[in-house]
Amino acid sequence: MPPTRSASLFGLSVAALAFAVGCATTPAPIAIPKIPEASSIALLRPGDSLSIALQGVPDPSSNTVQIDEQGLISLPFIGTLHAAGASTAEFSQRIRETYISRKIYTTVDVSVSVTERFIYVGGEVQRPGRIIWTPDLTVAKAIQSAGGFTLYAKETAVSLVREKNAYPIDVKRAQKNPELDPKLVPGDSLQVSRSPF
Repeated sequence: MPPTRSASLFGLSVAALAFAVGCATTPAPIAIPKIPEASSIALLRPGDSLSIALQGVPDPSSNTVQIDEQGLISLPFIGTLHAAGASTAEFSQRIRETYISRKIYTTVDVSVSVTERFIYVGGEVQRPGRIIWTPDLTVAKAIQSAGGFTLYAKETAVSLVREKNAYPIDVKRAQKNPELDPKLVPGDSLQVSRSPF
């Protein structure tokens, strides 16, 4: 009887330990479930560079603009328009309606495309600054694009800031396990702190 009881206790201990280990590893990929859906990634945001083409008018044109920090762009004849938060299709329609309602054109075809989007890397990396975003860009890849860590970087606690929330990312572990290396979205920023030793 005693061996059976200790076997049961041992089994319970192993199960509890496995549960505790499972719980301990859960926080590492905390940023992964927070990644926005593709529809919200597609929305325009400050910092995006746009190409806006006007066709079907006497003076067809193509304008390259960047959305400013207030979410605005400026176009000939109509001035500033709010772009941030709209999809490219919605923004195309807004531009078209503005040109027609102000009687600048009676008809106009507008196409809007995003030419460049960025993420930002700061702190203890070789080349801090902005990096062009691509759909496959992850935290570890962004650090590599910024020249890698400096000698004093705290590689196990990189802060991913997204929509005013910060998530700690252990880049050392992420380099070994791609599941712990979250994909970035335009507008994300990474801050690499200095290790105390």
